[in-house]
Amino acid sequence: MPDLLNRAGGMGEIAEVQGPYETAPFGNELVELAKTNPSIVGLSADMSKYSDIVPFMKAYPERYFNAGVAEQSAVMMAAGLAKVGKTAFCATYAAFLSRRALDFIAIACAHSKANVKIVAGSPGLVNPYGATHQSLEDLVVMRSVPDLTVIDPCDAVELRHAVRAAAATPGTFYIRNLRGKVPVVFDESDFEFVVGKARRVREGTDVAVISTGFMTERAMKASDTARDLGVSAAVLHVPTIKPLDEQAIVDIASSVGRVVVVENGLRAGGLGTAVIEVVHDRGIAVPVTRIGLHDRFHPCGSQAYNEKVFGLDQDAITDAVVTGNWAFA
Repeated sequence: MPDLLNRAGGMGEIAEVQGPYETAPFGNELVELAKTNPSIVGLSADMSKYSDIVPFMKAYPERYFNAGVAEQSAVMMAAGLAKVGKTAFCATYAAFLSRRALDFIAIACAHSKANVKIVAGSPGLVNPYGATHQSLEDLVVMRSVPDLTVIDPCDAVELRHAVRAAAATPGTFYIRNLRGKVPVVFDESDFEFVVGKARRVREGTDVAVISTGFMTERAMKASDTARDLGVSAAVLHVPTIKPLDEQAIVDIASSVGRVVVVENGLRAGGLGTAVIEVVHDRGIAVPVTRIGLHDRFHPCGSQAYNEKVFGLDQDAITDAVVTGNWAFA
């Protein structure tokens, strides 16, 4: 097992980070927010190290609660703390939150409009431990829950801004957490994060790439390569899956000949499905290629290995953007 962890970059850490990065942006941002906001508390389900909440735990031990290996209890504790005026950040693996604790997120938190921020680590195909630890379906599940804001940040900068926005906004949030050494893609000096707003990060006229999470960095690289090959590819980054910026999708989809949607999760029911719903409902006749994961359990293995096998790596995305072809089982 240590070999597997080394190849995968750790327990659900983004693997093979190249270029600038930040370590534990979620936990460090929470520490900064807590300095001026005494209502902030942190919780985990025996996963403090692997959800990057350790900086907060060390800085504010009296404001940190560990529920043990009991995700449902952690979410209920967060809901209870919210009821007495706290802003509760509850962090553990996305797979455990979206499966075991779903009813508690939906009813105790979202239905009650509780000020709970669910911070879901190791999203999608990142985790090396296979189907039990991979949260392929979390975006599909969470976008179906009413009164729940769902965010999938691209990088360390956007993750910090999303945590900041969640702390300042009443209600229940589900934030995909990039942990460990997290790449820095966006420039802090001109970055702005607004809940519910997409961001066009590349201009183009032939094809539109609509992406979310850390797949946006790959979409940007694919756009750059496509331009060198004579294909003009726009890129729309959609960090907020819910509420969805439908107008931004309409604007970019209606300006090109085809659309490619890229996400780290199931093809059916996630961002790709949401995009198809929008273009259909608005009467936009444009072909949509969805790059994501098929309806199956995925094996143990490093992130790099699984992404190559199942078509989420840079080469597969670039090929789909340039040619429109993407065919993985």
